[in-house]
Amino acid sequence: MNSNLAARILLGVLMTVVTAGCAASSVQPPGGAASPRGAYAQVHGLNMYYEVHGPPSGRPLVLLHGGGSTIHTTFGTLLPWLARDRRVIGVEQQAHGHTADIDRPLSFEQMADDTAALLQQLDIPDADILGFSNGGVVAMQLAMRHPQRVHSLILASTHSTRDGCYSYMWEGFPRATLDVMPAVLRDAYLQASSNPEGLQVLFRKTVTMMMGFKDLDSEALKKVTVPTLIMTADGDVVRPEHSVELMRLFPHAQLAIFPGAVHGSYLGVAESAEHKPGSQVPKLASVMIDEFLNEHR
Repeated sequence: MNSNLAARILLGVLMTVVTAGCAASSVQPPGGAASPRGAYAQVHGLNMYYEVHGPPSGRPLVLLHGGGSTIHTTFGTLLPWLARDRRVIGVEQQAHGHTADIDRPLSFEQMADDTAALLQQLDIPDADILGFSNGGVVAMQLAMRHPQRVHSLILASTHSTRDGCYSYMWEGFPRATLDVMPAVLRDAYLQASSNPEGLQVLFRKTVTMMMGFKDLDSEALKKVTVPTLIMTADGDVVRPEHSVELMRLFPHAQLAIFPGAVHGSYLGVAESAEHKPGSQVPKLASVMIDEFLNEHR
């Protein structure tokens, strides 16, 4: 893997790695045009942004983006396919995209709690959950902390232990600087957020969270009995051996390893767009996801 690609992928992981009472409010995106799909909800003191796509009813598929990303930088390629005949809800976590930061650290546990609270506020008893990279860690925390909210899991390019990723990822955090953030992620943040200075805050809090990452409880993960699809790339920052370990850890898991792919390229994530431009693999991934969800309705 060349050094430039490794730096982009590192940042993609580094940045990608309620009972609430207030009614949701409609979004005014840049340019002043109202979005018919975007809304905010007051969740644990957070003005949390989410989008609803597809049909208005049915069990939703909830999308949890990677670190430093937005709904559309992670899932923009897949969304048109996934939302053709199912309800899809994309969430932007604390300090990401449209969701402003508040005075608390970033943590995977808190993001899982925020997501569960949002589902409660939207009167969604359970959902299918698709998490990419850091969003996959959030998804696992959600399944452990709020099992009643999770009907099935799709975990893409994610890890449950430190040794699940190659060592160069962890070694990069102490010296990581904002200038290696992929331009597409930086630009998406600046377009979505009304606070440009928040980008540095997001970066700093993400680095702190990742440097403090502790292995997830394997015994708790073994108790996650919902259908689980694990997806990864053979050129990922996640070791393929770890993806096999995850498959064996979850009682009802399947595994797909995409050949000739890198971190998230098989989903069409924005930060890996330069890897095999025009590839049809993301469409294949969407079919795989769709069949998995249909099989476990």
